[in-house]
Amino acid sequence: MPLVSGAEVVLAAAQAGRGVGAFNVIQLEHATALIAGAEQVGAPVILQISENAVKYHGALKPIGVATLAAAAAASVPVVVHLDHAMDRDLVTEAVSLGFTSVMFDASKLEYADNVTATSEVTAYCHEHGVFVEAEIGEVGGKDGVHAPGARTRPDEALAFAEATGVDALAVAVGSSHAMTERTAELDFTLIGELRAAVPVPLVLHGSSGVADEDLTRAVEAGMTKVNIATHLNNVFTGVVREILADQPTLVDTRKYLGPARTAVASEVARLLTILKAV
Repeated sequence: MPLVSGAEVVLAAAQAGRGVGAFNVIQLEHATALIAGAEQVGAPVILQISENAVKYHGALKPIGVATLAAAAAASVPVVVHLDHAMDRDLVTEAVSLGFTSVMFDASKLEYADNVTATSEVTAYCHEHGVFVEAEIGEVGGKDGVHAPGARTRPDEALAFAEATGVDALAVAVGSSHAMTERTAELDFTLIGELRAAVPVPLVLHGSSGVADEDLTRAVEAGMTKVNIATHLNNVFTGVVREILADQPTLVDTRKYLGPARTAVASEVARLLTILKAV
């Protein structure tokens, strides 16, 4: 299936009241697992490559091209998205490679500087048909202005969206990045207020810390794009640990990465159902 734009997938989901699962790619096994899970339930999916993942690989192109190739071979709509990019040159490279969606993160800047930088990146991306997500201030867990208890004000979210022209907005409603336990308490009333105030789809970051029933409720309250990374990494590494503990002399990486990939695919299929993606 030809690559699809972030706008095509996210806007359609927002209009239909569905969620879209956005899952992070660190290595090729993640990409193929995420696609396999989406194919199991016939749902679109967003494959995210973060700036941190780029640093891990040393460059965007190898993992980016591999992910784009896997996406192009999928039987469901797949968006390849650059996640939490603070480097504007990285955004330019992603667009040139064929990414159809980016999250530009200038949330560490002062508000006015964030607006200026985000507006410039948005204008560039729109010239190239690329969907843009942004954030007013950091969601919790990244040692920035948003602690887990922080909340995005609807009036500020509206002003930011209008000033920057972004296509989607990440908001702080109680979740936090890199949580390994699913104990986050979301503010569902605030999600509804943000949905009513903001004219673009809302994005929930730090969703690994959110329980199943609250993920569904968040989508019903107005969230569209839901980012989940740490939870799937827990699934992946949990399988690897079990296999290597049981077979300590095993050296063929396919013997443990393969089952880990299968487990992630199954969990992705389950999560997409919970997110009402189908």
